Amino acid sequence: MENTRPNGEKRRAMLDPIGTIAEVNGPVVDVACTRLPPLHRALQATTDKKRYTLEVYRYLDRNCVRAIALQDTAGLRRGNPVFDSGAPLSVPVSPRCLGRLLDVLGDPLDGESALDGEERRSILSAPTPLHETTGATGILETGIKVIDLLCPFARGGKTGLFAGAGLGKTVLLTEFMHAVIMLHQGVSVFAGIGERIREGHELWHEMRKAGVMPQTVMVFGQMDESPGIRFRVGLTALTYAEYLRDTLGKEVLFLVDNVFRFVQAGSEISGLLGRMSATVGYQPTLLTEVAALQDRIASTTKGTITSVQAVYVPADDMTDPAVAAILSHLDTTVILTRAQAAKGLYPAIDPLRSSSRLMDPHILGERHYRVAQAVRHHLARYRELEDIIAMLGIEELSETDRRIVMRARKLERYLTQPFHVTAELTGIKGVTVPLEHTLRDCESFLAGDFDGIAEDRCYMRGAMTDELT
Repeated sequence: MENTRPNGEKRRAMLDPIGTIAEVNGPVVDVACTRLPPLHRALQATTDKKRYTLEVYRYLDRNCVRAIALQDTAGLRRGNPVFDSGAPLSVPVSPRCLGRLLDVLGDPLDGESALDGEERRSILSAPTPLHETTGATGILETGIKVIDLLCPFARGGKTGLFAGAGLGKTVLLTEFMHAVIMLHQGVSVFAGIGERIREGHELWHEMRKAGVMPQTVMVFGQMDESPGIRFRVGLTALTYAEYLRDTLGKEVLFLVDNVFRFVQAGSEISGLLGRMSATVGYQPTLLTEVAALQDRIASTTKGTITSVQAVYVPADDMTDPAVAAILSHLDTTVILTRAQAAKGLYPAIDPLRSSSRLMDPHILGERHYRVAQAVRHHLARYRELEDIIAMLGIEELSETDRRIVMRARKLERYLTQPFHVTAELTGIKGVTVPLEHTLRDCESFLAGDFDGIAEDRCYMRGAMTDELT
């Protein structure tokens, strides 16, 4: 759905008076209307100093609607006039959006001039019709060993990075963003949902320093802003991704940090609207809201959208209803665990709990599938024997099991990797490892070619052949 609307003073002059403010309670604004606007219509309220955007969420009676303000409501009072914009929330779109840092309404956060294109798109567009969509078209190589080997990303698919607090979701997401722009020369759209201002500032400057910002659009809804903003900022970023896909024919990487805060914002809005909570306190509309976001992330014959989404896992509980709702939409699941981080294995990806629907010999090829399954078997057998080793010692194992354990320990360390985005903090230069090198090294580990090498020589390295020659 697209609509072209004039901007600036001309656009404001077209706003239609619809009523006055009846009550203000935090971000909730009740509007007494002369006629009822449709749900999700964008309304405008103005004072001498500020303009406010409201979104209609609920009908209270025949003459009153309840809306959520997208700005701090300080300064609003009863009797302020309210105007109908005539459309849902929309943002200006233009090829000049690349390289920009924007907010939920498409206004600049980077101190530069506003996007002055005449075309505007509603952020509540319908999903792409099913007959126009295309499926995943193979592996999107990242240069991150453990991901490319055991849970490959689908080009044109959706990937979730699941982790509790402090396990490196944002670092992994940023590294992936850096790798894909450098390797595949596509464009990226980053949605910062409930982002801390410090994190957003650092990420913006890192992207500029790396020289990839000209091919990136960043859309932020900060943690201290209205739940209405945090609930809609993902859709704003997705609108820009759809524009780059459909109009410019780009291969788009759509990154979200993080989807759980989108769910939280929906829960806040649900409570503000007076809805009764459902399972574990979440909103009764949880599944619908998650689907409304996820179903628009699709690839077409014009271009592809590959999505990577960080997901906070409350209390490290993967059965949480919000986590389960998001899981059902994904092609690849990457799970970071505290057990891996405690061992110093970074990225802290659990190779046995992470999975991808691409793990099929017909998609990956016989060699990749065989190597991945053999590595997974070695790591699983090592995990089974850990308790026995702790109690009785490795000497009590059979010769075959001892060999598997020693190779599995080296494989565990080999699958760690220094990142480009953390090089300044760790002092270790980041590396990118092609999938072919990863497969070759793993075949050598499994064949026993590296049995005589100390474990520490496998840790935080690139390809083994590069390190040992």
